[in-house]
Amino acid sequence: MARRMFSREFEIEAAKLVTERGVWVAQARRDLDLTESVLRRRTKELTAAPAAAFPGNGQMGSDLAEIAAL
Repeated sequence: MARRMFSREFEIEAAKLVTERGVWVAQARRDLDLTESVLRRRTKELTAAPAAAFPGNGQMGSDLAEIAAL
């Protein structure tokens, strides 16, 4: 089975369902056909660093870019 890939916009909106709209994680994961662990991880990433969350495939996060520059 191939790994599913989601756009940055989809991941942000999925996390916002839980953080801003108050939808329960269990309900949101059923509606979006995601696993609970993925949705919780995305929610945690968005609340920890909103600007750096979900850099995308092949793009470095800010911390990795800084290390690579050194």
